[in-house]
Amino acid sequence: MFKFPFSYEMRIGWRYTRSGRATRRNGFISFISGVSMLGIALGVAALIIVLSVMNGFQKEVRDRMLSVVSHIEIYAGDGLALPDVDKTIAEAKANPRVVGAAPFIASQALLVRGEDMKGALLRGIDPALEHTVSDIANGAQKEVLARLVAGEFNVVLGMELARSLGVREGDRITLMAPSAQLTPGGVLPRMKQMLVVGTFDSGHFEYDSTLAMVHVDDAAKIFRLEGASGVRLKLNDLHQARAVAHELVKTLSADVYIRDWTRQNRTWFAAVQVEKTMMFIILMLIVAVAAFNLVSTLVMTVTDKRADIAILRTLGASPASIMKIFVVQGATVGVIGTLAGLLLGLLVALNVGDIVPWLERLLHTTFLPKDIYIINKMPSDPQAGDILPIAIISLIMAFAATIYPSWRASRVNPAEALRYE
Repeated sequence: MFKFPFSYEMRIGWRYTRSGRATRRNGFISFISGVSMLGIALGVAALIIVLSVMNGFQKEVRDRMLSVVSHIEIYAGDGLALPDVDKTIAEAKANPRVVGAAPFIASQALLVRGEDMKGALLRGIDPALEHTVSDIANGAQKEVLARLVAGEFNVVLGMELARSLGVREGDRITLMAPSAQLTPGGVLPRMKQMLVVGTFDSGHFEYDSTLAMVHVDDAAKIFRLEGASGVRLKLNDLHQARAVAHELVKTLSADVYIRDWTRQNRTWFAAVQVEKTMMFIILMLIVAVAAFNLVSTLVMTVTDKRADIAILRTLGASPASIMKIFVVQGATVGVIGTLAGLLLGLLVALNVGDIVPWLERLLHTTFLPKDIYIINKMPSDPQAGDILPIAIISLIMAFAATIYPSWRASRVNPAEALRYE
């Protein structure tokens, strides 16, 4: 004959959870218990969905940002040209996690077209090597960057920058460098006519509206440098950028300054992390409210089951056993609610890309207009580092909610409980 493998406390607690006498009072308690379970499930699901979408946005923005910004940048310690660019590249590529390296020059400049004047970040690049460190140099835009030929002083503009200046391919603009030159008429800014040979679209407005690219040799002539002022690196794992930067500090022989991509955009990533933390705290309140409902449910159950508790006590059940019965009942609600929330949350988070377009068609609206936001589809990136803490905290809250009602049940006096039965 099959024997139930659990203790009698677990069997009674499970029986209290799934059934009860068909009375109005017991039915109301079951309703409150179901509401508590539903509240825990919805709270857990909401947390998973929101944090997954925030992770997706962060990943999309980061990827678009890193299509323009390299994983690590090495600058000359004196702020001028590196003494030996080829040696620095060779030493950097000796690190097994470095998969690409390219020289560059970066400086501020003014771009003038008629009466329009825009500040820009001018970056001198080597078109032959740029694809090894930047995703923007791959695909169709690789042909545009190939038009940057040394000595011809061509320039490629970000799409938004070109639009704000009102220029297109084939137009000429004037570049004003911050370094001045002494002339018979006094000190004047250095100016150079540049030919616009194309535009690029990184998908990141900040860079598309401020970045202009020229050949590294032309940039060296404009800013009067002996060569490239730095080296850009690409890693096989972008999350190791900070560790690799620390290693390069010890292995590079030149006097250099090293900066990884997390430090370049520290404020933005810190803001995203604060938002994620606040959303986690706010949405966890939903689970906390459901846990408080669980307390009230168990308190009413204890009141309703006073006679049963008294009978169990007279049969020899200890106060600890009575506590276990109601801990099992409350924990079952918490476990089922948490598991249901995990399944619902993951189901929605993994299918956000299909659910949102369906809602947009149903409501005849667009949640992410392309002309306002960087991306026009809802991203989602569920991560175990978010999901596991959500499940653990939810279970802890559910178990904590059972402590007071269970303790109260263990204090029931059998004689008083059976007096009016």
